Amino acid sequence: MSMKNVTLRQLRVFEAVGRHLSFSRAAEELHLTQPAVSMQVQSLEDLAGLPLTEQIGKRIRLTAAGDEVARYARLIALQLREAEESLIAMKGAEGGRVVIGVVSTAKYFAPSLLAEFKRRHPGIELRLIVSNRGAVVRHMAENEIDIAIMGLPPREFETVSEVFAEHPLVFIAAPDHPLAKKKNISPTTFSSEILLIRESGSGTGSALERYLEEHKVSPGETMEMGSNETLKQAVMAGLGIAFISEHTIGLELSVKRLAILDVLGTPVKRQWHLVHRAEKRLLPAVVAFCDFMRSEGARLIASQVGRQTL
Repeated sequence: MSMKNVTLRQLRVFEAVGRHLSFSRAAEELHLTQPAVSMQVQSLEDLAGLPLTEQIGKRIRLTAAGDEVARYARLIALQLREAEESLIAMKGAEGGRVVIGVVSTAKYFAPSLLAEFKRRHPGIELRLIVSNRGAVVRHMAENEIDIAIMGLPPREFETVSEVFAEHPLVFIAAPDHPLAKKKNISPTTFSSEILLIRESGSGTGSALERYLEEHKVSPGETMEMGSNETLKQAVMAGLGIAFISEHTIGLELSVKRLAILDVLGTPVKRQWHLVHRAEKRLLPAVVAFCDFMRSEGARLIASQVGRQTL
């Protein structure tokens, strides 16, 4: 048993198989045939002396040994990409790739920011991964993203973060809801209302929990929703009231499908952060993206929200 003769090709193939948990999808990504992918994985297993994958029905999953090899394969792939981008920078050419993790609430403004960045830096390749907060933190922990756009930075490991824009959160209701026309609504009112909430682990859900704790309010009936879109549709249908990012409701406000409630202590002012692992080396393309977000992010978000609410 020896891994000394492992090739980069074998590791690249196995990393794709581990990411997709599918030989066919890995083959499609790498522009190979499925038998070629299977052969590379078999060769790697022979060198490892252990099974790296196992088939359960029609599904593929990694063994414990496979998880370990896949982790090192990802690290090697990242280091090769860093070396490539460093050489590009030394040649004076603008290029490279930035993998950006975005929490789901930020997906309402992130694409327009990325489009503007791409116009200014056409040689830089962008990859966007949109997930809930928990998934973005996991991607960061596994070093699968270069930079994240999120609310509070994770506490699970050491990170470097900076604020680039304000993030207001508000309570919303259908325009014909009895609370929609009231002023200075006390948070204690929510004890007798149906409160629609985001799933556990979301940034918005955590912010709501902190708000209710600060105001010593125990909500009445609650109903969990898996996304901002489901939350908005439920509120528009009159199912209850919700706490949500103001950046996600511009369109619905402009056509008067939703109303922001005048609740004491709101809007709750949070911040949007750029976050990366403390030990991560920021390559030129990532530095360019951070500089852009630092100088233009807040302005572009404000202009986009302003256009939606006209």
